Amino acid sequence: MHFLPNERMALFIDGANLYSASRNLGFDVDYRNLLEFFRRRTQVVRAYYYSAVLETEEYSPLKPLTDWLAYNGYTLVTKPAKEFTDAAGRRRVKGNMDIEVAVDMLELAPRLDHAVLFSGDSDFRRLVEAVQRKGVRVSVVSSIRTTPPMIADELRRQADQFVELAEIAPEFTRRQTEPRPRPNHVPNALRQTPAEPFPDTHDAA
Repeated sequence: MHFLPNERMALFIDGANLYSASRNLGFDVDYRNLLEFFRRRTQVVRAYYYSAVLETEEYSPLKPLTDWLAYNGYTLVTKPAKEFTDAAGRRRVKGNMDIEVAVDMLELAPRLDHAVLFSGDSDFRRLVEAVQRKGVRVSVVSSIRTTPPMIADELRRQADQFVELAEIAPEFTRRQTEPRPRPNHVPNALRQTPAEPFPDTHDAA
């Protein structure tokens, strides 16, 4: 893993993708420690966190996390998730943030030396290529240790640097040793990073 102490860096975190990868690897992310991990190594200009939010429910399990992130150094980017019924009649939720990530990364590119993308989605390959043409190095953080791998091969090849999530995870892992909070309980934001987002598509029933 290669970072330069004087380079201007921004993090672009696909929340649902990082959630899925970390869960497949068996750990929870401590977002305070994640941000500090990069700040100790380089100059972090921005840390974006992207997630779709289901607005039809009175309480969203994502809200404690998004509230915490907004007050603790992250730039939060959200949009309403879409609900639909699949062929089997099950209610599902989908929220794709690809366009939001692409717009922000391209806009910020002239003021960056290095962009770090937390995602394995193959749709980002062209974005990475476009940002590289602007002279910005792009690292992609995901995992090939899951089954199947979380990162698309074409995205991994396009990146200047692939960072295996499992190798840096000990720097910002929060093992789930306590019971998850019930919906009517909001964790103390100063004590820990709260709940995780839902995956991009999942059963909502």
